[in-house]
Amino acid sequence: MKAIYDKEVVTGYKKLTEDDVKKLISNNEIEMIRVEYVDIFGVNRAKLIPSEMVDEAMKDGLAFASAIFCMGLDNSLVEYEGKLDYTYDDMKIVADPSTFIVLPYLEKTALMLGDIYYHEKPMNISPRWFLKNIIDKYLELGYNPIAAGELEFFLFNRCEDGKSITQYTNQPGNLYTENIRIDRKGFLPQITKSFKKMGYKILYMNHEFYPGQYEYNWKYGQALKNADEISIFKGVCKDIADKNDLMATFMAKPLNGNGGSGCHYHVSLNGLETGKNVFYDESDSEGISETMKHFIAGVLKHAKALVAFLAPTINCYKRYCPDSFAPCHIGWGYDNRTTYIRIPDERKGATRVEVRAGSAAANPYLALGGILAAGLDGIINKLDPPEVIKSDLYHDEEKQVEYVPRSLEESLKLIEDDKFLCDMAGEDLMKIFLALKRMEVENFNRSVTDWEWKNYSYHI
Repeated sequence: MKAIYDKEVVTGYKKLTEDDVKKLISNNEIEMIRVEYVDIFGVNRAKLIPSEMVDEAMKDGLAFASAIFCMGLDNSLVEYEGKLDYTYDDMKIVADPSTFIVLPYLEKTALMLGDIYYHEKPMNISPRWFLKNIIDKYLELGYNPIAAGELEFFLFNRCEDGKSITQYTNQPGNLYTENIRIDRKGFLPQITKSFKKMGYKILYMNHEFYPGQYEYNWKYGQALKNADEISIFKGVCKDIADKNDLMATFMAKPLNGNGGSGCHYHVSLNGLETGKNVFYDESDSEGISETMKHFIAGVLKHAKALVAFLAPTINCYKRYCPDSFAPCHIGWGYDNRTTYIRIPDERKGATRVEVRAGSAAANPYLALGGILAAGLDGIINKLDPPEVIKSDLYHDEEKQVEYVPRSLEESLKLIEDDKFLCDMAGEDLMKIFLALKRMEVENFNRSVTDWEWKNYSYHI
């Protein structure tokens, strides 16, 4: 299978050499380069270097303190039993030439993604390495994973004090509307122009169901590149919002009384030799292949544990409620938006699985890596999916066999007990993920919320 070794086929990236990058730097008069990687939380971390340092970034890598992987979003360090310690030794971010991209909204600035190395070996707690390793397992079977993510987010106005915020739009009933009133600053056209210049094949964008909420979609592609694009999209979206005195947040549920923001992951598999979608089978009454059914079965087998990767913050679990466009129970259905897995109506090359439990707050490498790992179990062991759900699973109590976990604490226990997913992710990645997330739960449980003060302070 020669296609396994064709980088453009299996990654979606046009192969660029170090000399190619230098020509791009010269042709675009690039002066600064942002070399990025994504941490456990899905946060874009980077160093900004002058363009003449690009050789060092691509060959030797840039040094970062490895302890960043032990650090929570509040800067606290987690107690972690693993290969990292608190000597603050270095890891290296080695820039991948093929990911070079000009950032059109910044003056003479480009971005490159990097892979993480620790003591000259791939860092096994890196989310991007996890996804790459899972993709390799599919390549060995002759499959190339294809993916797309549907991202939702909220926009807020930044007030003059620089601290307080107000909703960008606050009127209900604006789903699928397009006018000046739902985007007064023209934010959507601004980011579209930038992303088109960055090579994204934009499909559409729209105001979503809740006030101030938007959805953005671009064309599917190879799984690794799609995860890269999602991580870059989040960072660039926040940048351009900030330039407009706005704040973009991918927090799962930022407001009381409103719904939340998801990221639905669409996944299919192409045959390496044929290039065709192996999820499609014209001889099947529903047009889906046995391979697809096995994949569905694998995802559903690990569905509850997988939520830890798909909904990795305490806030995410406020999305999982009836009629919220987020699943409450485990199941699958044809064009059924009340189920954990939806099979859209399109067939042939567009035949795919849509996993609807993902939150916009999820790390795309962990989310896609987890979905593909679960599906791999189904394919390898030829698992059969349960009965398809044809009813409204929000309200059909007879079909509500398994529920989506109701808290991060519950999800962490479930994924820790899922030996297959843990083995696929690797012991070190799971240790640091669980340690960071349990510290997050513990810190939250010690904090007094506004709700507690409002409900208890006067009466009790």
